[in-house]
Amino acid sequence: MNHPYIPHTEADIQRMLDRIGLKTIDELYADVPESVVFKKEYDLPPSLSETEIRRLFNELGAKNRRLTIFAGNGAYDHYAPSVIPYLIERSEFITAYTPYQPEVAQGTLRYIFEYQSLICELTGMECSNASMYDGPTAAAESMFMALAATKKKTRVLISETLLPQVRKVMHTYAKYRGVTLDTIPATDGTTDLAALQAELETDNVAAVLIPSVNRYGIIEDCTGIAEMVHARKGLLMMYADPSALAVIRTPGEWGADIVCGEAQSLGLPLHFGGPYLGFLACRKEWVRKLPGRVVGATTDTDGKRAFVLTLQAREQHIRREKANSNICSNQSLMALYVTIYLSLMGKQGLKEVNDLSYGGAHHLYDRLLETGLFEPVFSRPFLKEFVLKSKLPAENVHHALLDAGILGAIPTEEGYVSFCVTEQRTPEDIDRLLAVIKTLKP
Repeated sequence: MNHPYIPHTEADIQRMLDRIGLKTIDELYADVPESVVFKKEYDLPPSLSETEIRRLFNELGAKNRRLTIFAGNGAYDHYAPSVIPYLIERSEFITAYTPYQPEVAQGTLRYIFEYQSLICELTGMECSNASMYDGPTAAAESMFMALAATKKKTRVLISETLLPQVRKVMHTYAKYRGVTLDTIPATDGTTDLAALQAELETDNVAAVLIPSVNRYGIIEDCTGIAEMVHARKGLLMMYADPSALAVIRTPGEWGADIVCGEAQSLGLPLHFGGPYLGFLACRKEWVRKLPGRVVGATTDTDGKRAFVLTLQAREQHIRREKANSNICSNQSLMALYVTIYLSLMGKQGLKEVNDLSYGGAHHLYDRLLETGLFEPVFSRPFLKEFVLKSKLPAENVHHALLDAGILGAIPTEEGYVSFCVTEQRTPEDIDRLLAVIKTLKP
């Protein structure tokens, strides 16, 4: 067996075989059934030079269609300062693979600490981990946190206005953990509070999950929800777009106990669906139920500021039955990216992002209604995303735009069409979209 990229010499391999009492590598795999052993030649291309490799990947990349994005649904085309890719490569940050050894991982520990601090500031929470794979899995983990915190309760309520992918992932996780996961219906585009109150009367509800900005793009009014949930000794969880939290009420201000969501909106490129970054934050009384890493600031033996893992609730460190989930192994490179983005943008920059997105979205909303091909669905406040009822089949509108190089008019579960406008979209982009729409016939 000749694997040139495995750094073991023939002598190394022989010493290992001698140690375990074998003569050949084949003996090591003797218990593998012959029926599953691949015995043919690998269908691999010949080796290429660096120039040829670069040319090949440029050709492959050229096959991708560059679309103008007017879609949201949990992934947003926000601008990121061009300096970020260069800063995240600096060795001062990526000091080690794992932060468990603080003496050689101060760069990694420092940016995780700063990431946590920024997430806490955005959400109004007191503690944050670093980090989760994506928003939906962060929501599933928040569910398990709430169940662990409320102990004997086994029921969780989620709003129908949550993104479909979040609801689906939570149902998958709930099924295999024996959790009863029920849905609170929507009324006029927002969570039905009367239905929520009725569900809470069962007295077996561990937690309720409500979006701060929902799948219709509407900003939910969560007045009184925390009081309703807490009165029944449950926890209020909120699913949030962290970019929007720069200009709307934070979950902390609504009285939430746990906040989760997708941090891709903080400058991470769309990247054909990933890698993304799930965030999870909570009030300090629930920090010991928080999965993943929690970094704290301290001082070293010389009195200098230093960073360490403060809580390590993974199964490597404590009794397995008391451990939190081990789903936290997100590549913290994404957390570093978001940390630099927030540091560069600052409060004013984030406000400007939302101001531009709001202006563009409301302009497009009004212009689409003027075409006579759409009707309003809800009369609720929205920020950068909205839905309309189309007089044409939703799929037809979506594909007409797609043929013109525009990703928009995403069909919803109800047959509405969804649009999103970020600060990336220019007036010319909007005019081009409208020009396509006007060619359609009802």
